[in-house]
Amino acid sequence: MINLSRFIGFHAARTPERVALSYEGHRIGYAALAGRVALTAGWLRGRGIGEGDVVAVLMKNSAAFVEIAIAVGHVGGVFLPINFRLSADEVGYICGDAGAKLLVADEELASAAGTPCPVVLVDVAARADSTRLAAGAVPAEAVPRRPQDLFRLMYTSGTTDRPKGVMHSYENFYWKCCDHVMALGLSAESRLLVVGPLYHVGAFDLPGMAVLWQGGMLHIIRDYTPRAVLEAIAAEQLDCAWMAPVMTSGVLAEAPGCGLDLSSLRWVIGGGERTPEARIRAFGASFPNGRYIDAYGLTETCSGDTLMEAGRELEKIGSVGRALAHVEISIRDEAGQALPAGEAGEICLRGPKITRGYWNDPVKTAAAFHGDWFRSGDMGYLDAEGFLFLTDRMKDMIISGGENIASSEVERVVFELPQVREVAVIGAPDPRWGERPVAFVVLEPGTALTLDELVAHCRARLAAFKAPRALMLRETLPRNPSGKILKRVLREELR
Repeated sequence: MINLSRFIGFHAARTPERVALSYEGHRIGYAALAGRVALTAGWLRGRGIGEGDVVAVLMKNSAAFVEIAIAVGHVGGVFLPINFRLSADEVGYICGDAGAKLLVADEELASAAGTPCPVVLVDVAARADSTRLAAGAVPAEAVPRRPQDLFRLMYTSGTTDRPKGVMHSYENFYWKCCDHVMALGLSAESRLLVVGPLYHVGAFDLPGMAVLWQGGMLHIIRDYTPRAVLEAIAAEQLDCAWMAPVMTSGVLAEAPGCGLDLSSLRWVIGGGERTPEARIRAFGASFPNGRYIDAYGLTETCSGDTLMEAGRELEKIGSVGRALAHVEISIRDEAGQALPAGEAGEICLRGPKITRGYWNDPVKTAAAFHGDWFRSGDMGYLDAEGFLFLTDRMKDMIISGGENIASSEVERVVFELPQVREVAVIGAPDPRWGERPVAFVVLEPGTALTLDELVAHCRARLAAFKAPRALMLRETLPRNPSGKILKRVLREELR
């Protein structure tokens, strides 16, 4: 039996009072967590959730998020976390495509819970204790899961106009945990800050739940602020974290002179971008016993495929580290042929933590592989020692504040405006967010469009962070001889 509730039960029997979750003043021991999971699972079963059923969750960070995630697997269901910043249209599409039987949503997110399946709202009390939803329920026995069984669906922005459902099996999850335990030295003494959103693989998986696997503690912050992060590290003696680069930048700006004891922190994982030397040095100055770990990973791989090794950060500046124990990386050309060290091509990955494909989409699944090598869509090269360097993205993706934005998805929405004849959306460099979406638009003759009108239209149909931050009006868009828009030319205009 490999349900996630299994390792919670293991620690509950041996260290029942050890704290598993800390959230807004609530400290939940392993025995209490095991009881909550079983009772919440009984509530799910009472609502008709059973083996193979998909349960969607539209929630910000909370203790209940973790408890529900484990409880869904306890009854044999499939967990579907959804980005709480998405619009009702986007949430409805994901729930419909996944065939969700139930959506559990924070009360404050009710307006975004657009789905034909039943919706249960979580109030403030239930956020701290999922069993508040379970009046009249009885604890459920676990439905045994096997390594190849589906544990989770995660929808990720792609190069098409709709997101794709990434399938994660229990095998993927446990091999991910195994690699992160080895590479990061996780143990029952690990005390992880969870401040990134739990719907994201960064917070849930890097290393996320692997800390509970080892019997450690998760300290969950619902809403990020730099001060909240620093105060939590000092008060809870937290020693590790994953943060999106924009979060780390905010923390480093606040840390000098904050007057708090930050000596417990050993490391923070970030990355996915070329980290400047100044950030590495600033991190060491603010956290005397800590280091900043560059990393590379994907939703399709449960995150964390490479990690920078201690002591080599400056020597290998610009690298995101080397592959973990059960991950292989190969740089390949368009035909799928392996390239030698130092030569740039598509980053391809192989190993037991990598998805077997996309939900109900054999065409996209087939296109995502060269044989058994998963095609990341990112460009890079390996040096002679196997350190990975990122150079570009093949996928037309914008990364803003750690969130992936498919430019084609934004373009589809912008094109709905009657004034728009042509549109191209690209990512422009931004000192705070990494990139910001910019729309280049050719208007129909005799029409007009303002940035405010464009943003209002997009925010009514997409998550707010996907809306363009700038509007560039043009008479034409640059194209190659076959008619394809040359986005590299537009990017050069913004540099």
